[in-house]
Amino acid sequence: MGPVPFSRKAARATPAAELREELERFLAGCRRPVLIEPGEAPFSLAEASEYRLTERADCLLVEAWDEARNLARRVVRVEERKTARLTLEVSRFGGRKGTITLADSDRAQAAPALLRGTREVLKELLRKWLARQYPGWQAAEITTGMDLEHTLSPAYPRALLRRGTKRLAAMAAPAGGADAAMTFALIWMDYVRRRDRAEVDGLALFLPEGEEGNTLIRLPHLRVEAAVFRYGEDGLEEAVDASDRGNVATHVEPWREPPPEPANEAERWLRDVSLMPGVERVAAAPGEVSLRVNGLEFARYAGGALRYGIDREQRARGVEEVEALARELERIRHADATEAGHEWVRRNPEAWLESRVRADVRLLDASLLREPVYGQVPAFAGQERGLMDLLAISRAGRLAVIEVKASEDPQLPLQALDYWIRVAHHAAAGDFGACGYFRGMEVRREAPRLLLVAPALGFHPTTETVLGYFGRHVEVERIGLGVEWQRTPRVVLRVEGARRPEWDSG
Repeated sequence: MGPVPFSRKAARATPAAELREELERFLAGCRRPVLIEPGEAPFSLAEASEYRLTERADCLLVEAWDEARNLARRVVRVEERKTARLTLEVSRFGGRKGTITLADSDRAQAAPALLRGTREVLKELLRKWLARQYPGWQAAEITTGMDLEHTLSPAYPRALLRRGTKRLAAMAAPAGGADAAMTFALIWMDYVRRRDRAEVDGLALFLPEGEEGNTLIRLPHLRVEAAVFRYGEDGLEEAVDASDRGNVATHVEPWREPPPEPANEAERWLRDVSLMPGVERVAAAPGEVSLRVNGLEFARYAGGALRYGIDREQRARGVEEVEALARELERIRHADATEAGHEWVRRNPEAWLESRVRADVRLLDASLLREPVYGQVPAFAGQERGLMDLLAISRAGRLAVIEVKASEDPQLPLQALDYWIRVAHHAAAGDFGACGYFRGMEVRREAPRLLLVAPALGFHPTTETVLGYFGRHVEVERIGLGVEWQRTPRVVLRVEGARRPEWDSG
């Protein structure tokens, strides 16, 4: 007789009275209790009138409701106890098992459960949206699974639909995540194409209402057949007319050169500090001058006053205090720093890399003029992009957009495209020459070049994938600097478009 296979007995149900006592004790200790069921928005349990616990012979009946929904689940035991959350096993019709979670949304320890709940809600909404918008298509897969190797984010539910030989990729963006959605969607499309060795015929993007504008502006510059939908807080979706792209929401401020000679005391201080060793003087905005050491700003002149400080700014009352800060910063923030762990050394590596590029853009391309080089023109109002934007010009008058990034970032290509689109728009309109930029030169109205600059090993592995979807009219080049870029910047990699570095003949 063979061995008897091991059989794990099902966990016994906890008596309803004990369950009720434990749940009531947990809820009493919560500041903002919520009930989370996978695939549904959390129920608030802040008031006793919003839920009820009823003892039954074989379970504890947990009921919750709000203005639009109600839920009733038969709880049989506590499956997991964690700080700020309880996972409860529930019995469904037909003997099927499931779980619900009680959590205190006011405590950080509950965040994983809340985040999983939010993602599951969005995944289930995506399932419903696809069924309504694409009848007759089969959902081959819908997932929020994390795959770091292939840069598939769990925050963006994704799907693959099939109808006959046709295949369609889909993705939904959470609130505040629309601008990154296109990057992850293109990566998802490329992943399933390579995995299945079959083409993907199009893309469906579901974006939060009010966040679809930038995606629509990008579409004419990408080689992808995409349908865009927006959804509201009620969970209902509607198709967006992709031809209604709205306006490019930037403008070019008229440029004002600082006076050649100091006109007041603050301008004299500005001149004196800018002559110190290691200090960079940068025309940061019309009428404003930034003082920096290896890209880190420590003082700025604007509106007739000089303000200084790194963490806390204050108005300068004399030049000595500003000079003292410049000397200390120059001592600490340099390539051979003895205090490598100092906050001033580690802060804002993009600004440090930008300072190396700005010092002489001819390092990137000999056809570019060394100066003037402008930053953040046009500016993105209210957006923190994590990139350093530079605008240079060639001897022939053609603009070059330079995007600088010091670390791997899958968003680099499309964020750079955003800036390129706006510069191309203003170049075509003749705004730069009209507003006093590149004075004395004729600024050509053709689309600018796009240069992506990073340490050679600092381009994200998906960079070529995303660049492969760029329109052929977007002339883009990746330029990689050697590992010693902080000390001696040197170009060691130069690749056009979506070509992979190993293809470059150098």
